[in-house]
Amino acid sequence: MRLLSSGCRLFLTTTPFKTNRCFLTRTFVAAMSSKVFEVAAQGFGTGTNELYDRARPSYRHEALTNIRKAIRSQSLLNVVELGAGTGIFTRALLAHPDWQDAIKELRAVEPSAGMREQFTKTVDDSRASVAEGTFDTTGVEDGWADLVVIAQAFHWCPDYDKASREFARVLKPNGIVVFIWNLEDRDRAKWVAQLRDRIERHESGSPQFRLELWRATFSTPGYTENFEPPEEKIISYELLGTEDIVVNRALSKSYISILPADEKQKVVDDIKEIVKRGDGRVWTDNEKGEFAYPYRTWTVIARKK
Repeated sequence: MRLLSSGCRLFLTTTPFKTNRCFLTRTFVAAMSSKVFEVAAQGFGTGTNELYDRARPSYRHEALTNIRKAIRSQSLLNVVELGAGTGIFTRALLAHPDWQDAIKELRAVEPSAGMREQFTKTVDDSRASVAEGTFDTTGVEDGWADLVVIAQAFHWCPDYDKASREFARVLKPNGIVVFIWNLEDRDRAKWVAQLRDRIERHESGSPQFRLELWRATFSTPGYTENFEPPEEKIISYELLGTEDIVVNRALSKSYISILPADEKQKVVDDIKEIVKRGDGRVWTDNEKGEFAYPYRTWTVIARKK
């Protein structure tokens, strides 16, 4: 996807995160004992993954640069990518100039068979492989990894303590864990806020990134015993937007993809109306129907003690 040229604002904090906010629902609590949330299992199951791979944005060049700078090792790196999905982050990492000659091996771990199938179609690099696994059952040997990275996935983790202990187990001394997410920036355009309001009503109690339940990780014993306080960077920017891009990205959301056909069509119709009104929209090419699509990328780095 082509990125629009624009200035980026960078924010950095090294203070410990607050514990999770009180957004827990019965659905979330019930799912804590399962390996994979049902919304994720269905929404990212077989048949949904080509759209996901096509519709979701890649990752900012500067975010990948910042991750590379955070790694202290200068030798070739072993990378574990958890919740690797269809390989969107994997491809960005392998192609990035700071990374393309820095990786010895990348082991992707993904619980969804459909996503693993799409991963093997889209990631063509002898250094990369993908296998079944979860956040707390990676199948990676002790002390193997320089980096554990989770892109657009950790909010689905059912047990933060177990996951943190698994990260510590597979990491080398001085290794790091990186959590990274992309999300539409509802604060910078009214139409984006309207879009988010429309699709969020279908979340069905699932632990979405925006709820920040994942921040509870950083107060668990598994984390505090093994890692330094997390460091967060937020980058604001614009992506290319069109009506088709906005609609398809919404349809790629797990909680939208599982809707009955009639409800899904209602979502599409409403999104098209929101885009047509375009409250606060900034056109980049009116004739082509192209406009700025405000986004943010969160990068959270945890260093092993």
